[in-house]
Amino acid sequence: AVLVGETLYLAGAIGIDPATGEPPPKIEDEVKIVMDSMKSRLEMAGMSMNDLVMVNIHCPDLSLYGAFNDVYRTYFDDHFPARAFLGSGPLLANGHFELTGIAVKQ
Repeated sequence: AVLVGETLYLAGAIGIDPATGEPPPKIEDEVKIVMDSMKSRLEMAGMSMNDLVMVNIHCPDLSLYGAFNDVYRTYFDDHFPARAFLGSGPLLANGHFELTGIAVKQ
C-alpha cells in the first residue's frame, strides 16, 4: 500500500493461506483471507473498510461472482465503494481473486 496525503492505494492481494501457500479449498475462506488482508492494510494506515472508495476484483472464473459477493458485503456497514468485478487470466498461486483498492480517509 502507498499513502499519498489522505489517499491510500492498495496494491493487488490474493487469498492465499499462509500455512500452505495455496488458496484454501473453500472459496468463501479465500475471500475472507483477501478481504482480511485489505482490512488489515487499511487499519495500518488508520483507516477502515468504510474509507474505501474503489475496489477492483480480478477473477479468472466469473461464475464465482455470487460466492465472492456473499462474503464481500459482510465487510461493510451501509457504505459500499465503487467496484469492478473483472474477468482475468490465471492469477498467481492459482488464486481465484486479486483485489486492488483506493481509500480516502474520511
